[in-house]
Amino acid sequence: MIKEFKLWERDIPYYVEEAECPNRVTAYIHENGVRPAMVVFPGGAYMKRAAHEGVAVAEFYYEHGYNAFAVDYRVAPNRHPSPLTDAQRAVKLVRHRAAEWGVDPNHVFVIGFSAGGHLAGCVATMEDVCCVGDELDTVNARPDGAILCYPVISSDPTIAHMGSFENLLGERAAELRDAFSVDRNVSDDTCPCFLFHTMEDATVPVYNSFRMLEALRAHNVPTEAFITPYGKHGVGLAQGMDGCERWPSLTLDWLRRQCK
Repeated sequence: MIKEFKLWERDIPYYVEEAECPNRVTAYIHENGVRPAMVVFPGGAYMKRAAHEGVAVAEFYYEHGYNAFAVDYRVAPNRHPSPLTDAQRAVKLVRHRAAEWGVDPNHVFVIGFSAGGHLAGCVATMEDVCCVGDELDTVNARPDGAILCYPVISSDPTIAHMGSFENLLGERAAELRDAFSVDRNVSDDTCPCFLFHTMEDATVPVYNSFRMLEALRAHNVPTEAFITPYGKHGVGLAQGMDGCERWPSLTLDWLRRQCK
């Protein structure tokens, strides 16, 4: 079953009148059984949402037995906390409606690509900013596992994708970006992670994933990674791309272990 639903039924927090506010999640829900959930955040430098990293990815996990949710989170000229609020709301909604949608609320995973990987990393490591005075305020916004694909992680100017930080933080990017360096926010409580990156990525250098791996290891967070020499930035599901096309199947193996 494929359906669309709204993130926000009432007032939208941090609403900017002149900015796009899609307020939409595309859901792929099995009609029988209780299944793990995958919440999908496409990339696009917080400026757009790449279609091949959204519904196509949700369809992939749906076809492999997951209930999947592709989130149209807000992008520039919306600024923080709008994207993170949308992302955390999506995780909360999936848990809140778990019985209705046949979701195991203890196995809600997130996956993100590029800036969407940054967003997924923020959902996995940052405090809840999605408290808006309704029944979802008390629902846990932290995922049970995170898959970060060629993610924007570090604010270090030698490796950072500055455009993503600028689109997310606006005029305060230089002041705030270190607080949004995902590796700096990893703690002992961070959920298990899987990272995918390519050495050829010239847009978001692989050193972003290396920084994240170092932080996760320092806090003893269970982590797996697939780092391949082949593939440029933005490969999505990498179908037919020799050298990096294995990453989706590797995540399926990793997810099975998390769900035991």
